[in-house]
Amino acid sequence: MRSASGGHWVVVTHEWFLTPEERGNPATGLDANGAWTEGNLVRPLVHGATYFQRLYDELRVLRPGDQVYFTDWRGDPDEVLTDRGPSIGEVLCELAKSGVTIRALLWRSHSDHLDFNSQENQHFGTELNEAGGAVLLDQRVRRLASHHQKLFVIRHRGNPAADLAFVGGIDLCHGRRDDVRHLGDPQTAPMDRRYGSRPPWHDVMLELRGPVVGDLLRCFIERWDDPHPLDRRTPYRMVIQRLARMPRHPGELPETFPDPPPAGPHTVQVLRTYAHKHPGFPFAPHGEYSIARAYLKAFRRAKSLIYLEDQYLWSNLVAEGLREALERSPELRIIAVVPRYPDQDGRVSGPPARHAQLEALRLLDSDRVAVYDLENENGVPIYVHAKVCIVDDTWMTCGSDNFNRRSWTSDSELTCAIDSPELARSLRSQLWSEHLCTDKTDEADPITGFTTWRETAAELDNWYANGCQGPRPPGRIRRHRPEPLTRTQSLWAPWLAGHLYDPDGRKHAARRRNTF
Repeated sequence: MRSASGGHWVVVTHEWFLTPEERGNPATGLDANGAWTEGNLVRPLVHGATYFQRLYDELRVLRPGDQVYFTDWRGDPDEVLTDRGPSIGEVLCELAKSGVTIRALLWRSHSDHLDFNSQENQHFGTELNEAGGAVLLDQRVRRLASHHQKLFVIRHRGNPAADLAFVGGIDLCHGRRDDVRHLGDPQTAPMDRRYGSRPPWHDVMLELRGPVVGDLLRCFIERWDDPHPLDRRTPYRMVIQRLARMPRHPGELPETFPDPPPAGPHTVQVLRTYAHKHPGFPFAPHGEYSIARAYLKAFRRAKSLIYLEDQYLWSNLVAEGLREALERSPELRIIAVVPRYPDQDGRVSGPPARHAQLEALRLLDSDRVAVYDLENENGVPIYVHAKVCIVDDTWMTCGSDNFNRRSWTSDSELTCAIDSPELARSLRSQLWSEHLCTDKTDEADPITGFTTWRETAAELDNWYANGCQGPRPPGRIRRHRPEPLTRTQSLWAPWLAGHLYDPDGRKHAARRRNTF
C-alpha cells in the first residue's frame, strides 16, 4: 500500500494484513484502492453506554442533506441512548423528517417465538420508513445463516473530515446499554435466569475516522445494491411484507460523498464473512472468508500472547488454529474471556452450545491456555458479548464475528483489523484493568500477566469455596467451568451443534479440505 511521507509516496508494508490475493474475493470493490487504508483514527468504545452516548452526540448535530447508513442484527426503536433519552427510533425518525438521508439494512430474522427478533426489526423498519427513511429487512443469506453485521456510518455534506463510522459487537437494541459498573441495561432482553432480572453486559465498539469510512460505506453499498429479492417469497412472508409495507427490492441510493481525508495514525483493514450460497452475492459470488483467513494468518505470526473476548469460543475449526499456534510458538500464552452460561441455556438450546464449547476447550487443553468468565461485584455473571482479539500487542480486531464456524463461514460479518502496537496495548490494558480491578496491568510481559490472571481468579474462586468468609477479593474473573453434558444430552446435542447452531457456509470441497 502507499502513503505520503514528506511530500513523496512510499511503499508501506503491513505484514499482519491480508493482501488482495489472500482475501480471495476479486469480485469486491473493497480492494480497488488497496487492501487496507492508512491515516485513520480509531477509538475503542468499551461498554454499550459509552457507544450509545457517542452515537447520540454525533446524530444530534446532523443537518438536512447529511447521510446515515447502518446495518444491524436486531434493532429496538424504543432503546434509549442516554439515561434521560431519547430513544434511537425517536432520534432517527426526527432526522429523517428533517431531511437527513437514512438508509438501513436490518436482518429480517426469525420469529420472536424462536427467541429471535423478527417483530422488533419489522417495527423499527416500519417506523423509520413512515418517517421518510428507507429500511430493508434483508434475508439474502444462506439458509440457517443471519446478517450479523453491526455498522453505523455518518456522512456530512460538504464536510468529509467530520465523517465517521462505528463497527463492533453492539446492536441498537435492549440489553446493550450497560457501563463499567455492569449493573445491566434497564431495558432488558430475554436471557438465562442466572444473569438476573437486569443482565450485566460487556461489549466493545470502534469509532473510526479517516479513509476507512469510505471502505465501510462500500461494504454497505455492496449489500444494498444486490439485485436479488430481499426475502424468499412464500405466502406467509408475502402477507407479512404487505402488512408491514416493506419493499422486496432495494431502491436507488443517494449520491455518496468523497471519502474522508486522513485523520490519524492508524492503519485499518476491513474484513468480512459471506457464505457460499445460491444465488451468490454479486460482490462475493464464491463467498468471502477474510475474517477466518486474517485470524489464521495472525495466529501463525503470534509469539507471545493471544488475548480474546468472545461470546462463544466454539468449533474445532477455530480451536485447531489456536492449537497450531501453541505448537509453533513455545512461549505463546492464550487468555480467553467468555460468558459463564449461554444466553439461552434451556433444555434444548443449552446442551448444543455447551457441547460445542467443551469440544473446543478439549482441543485447547494446555497449561498455556486459560479461559475465564466474568461477574460483577454483586456476584452476578456478566454476559460477554465483545468480539475482540489482540495478538502480541500489535494486531487487533473488533467487529461482529465470533470465534465459531458460523461466524467464520456462514453468517455475514464485518470486522476491522488494526496494526498498531500503541492502540492494541492500550485497549488490552483498559480491559485488563477493568476485569482484574487494578491499574497495575503489566503491559510488557505476557507471562507475568498470564500469572496475574490465574492468581486473581484463584483468589475469588477460593473465597467462594470457603463460604465467602471475609472481604470479597478484588477482580471480576472466575475460572471458566462449563457444565458437562449428561449421557442422554451427548446423544443428540452434537448433531444440533454442528448442523443448526454452528453451520458451515463453505463449498463442500472446501469443507473436505478444511480450507477457506
